[in-house]
Amino acid sequence: MCVICGCNAESNPESNSQRTDARKTPSGASPVPAETGGGDLHYGVGAARLSVPGISQARAIHMEADVLGENKRLASRNRAHFAAHGVSAFNLVSSPGSGKTTLLCASINALKNRRPGLSVAVIEGDQQTSVDADRIRATGVPAIQVNTGRGCHLDAQMVGDAFARLDLHARAHHGHGGDALLFIENVGNLVCPALWDLGEAAKVVVLSVTEGEDKPLKYPDMFAAATLMVINKIDLLPYVSFDVSRCIGYARQVNPGIEVLLVSATTGDGLERWLDWLLPQHGDPGHRPKAEPLGHGTAAQQTMASTGVTP
Repeated sequence: MCVICGCNAESNPESNSQRTDARKTPSGASPVPAETGGGDLHYGVGAARLSVPGISQARAIHMEADVLGENKRLASRNRAHFAAHGVSAFNLVSSPGSGKTTLLCASINALKNRRPGLSVAVIEGDQQTSVDADRIRATGVPAIQVNTGRGCHLDAQMVGDAFARLDLHARAHHGHGGDALLFIENVGNLVCPALWDLGEAAKVVVLSVTEGEDKPLKYPDMFAAATLMVINKIDLLPYVSFDVSRCIGYARQVNPGIEVLLVSATTGDGLERWLDWLLPQHGDPGHRPKAEPLGHGTAAQQTMASTGVTP
């Protein structure tokens, strides 16, 4: 995982020194994988669930606990800060190309019609460029781009620094707060962001039908950490080999409580149910409706029926 490999070095100098010390510590540890059927190798069977040359399982666990412990402290600070400003924050995670930014742009435009007075802002995470933040800003919503360099995820420090620069923070700080939405679009990666609490209300994993229904089993930590799975690009279901029911079944093997929504950010199918899930109901910010894969009589349901899938 990235806690050990060093991708977070620039944002956490202390963890960098810990890694240096660890490499100097004679551990006598060489990766010893389990051998599975057919001669395949599995390096995630030890106590640390990962293997790093020259670092023992115990040392890897200790390093991860140190780094993630500090991140947890900063995430708790973010969470309290969001609550004080009336902000509900959602961490959108996925592989590259799942359609997160397109979904956000469509959601922002739909929210303008449904809740015209709602304050919305976005924190965009990428290794380089401000392409996605520019797309968000084109909708009229403020966005802060966070470039991680060699880092493969956002961390709580980055999110806290970005939030301090957003209009949501300034409005609430000057007494103009209220219900507000903050979308955090994480770096495209189905592995490392699963570990990192940013202070969000929930992780939302976005999976496009072009990626294959097996991803919850291949990347279980991400789907186990998520509250909601959004299956995106359902308008492409007639053209790809993707079994929706099987995908949902796989996700619930990993996380029995995960909620599921089917959406096309391009056509708008399922978007209202996504907004239902995001928005507080009847003035109670702690209540949101249980997500269900399909609504009744929607284009999404017709698409599903045409592919032989039942709700």
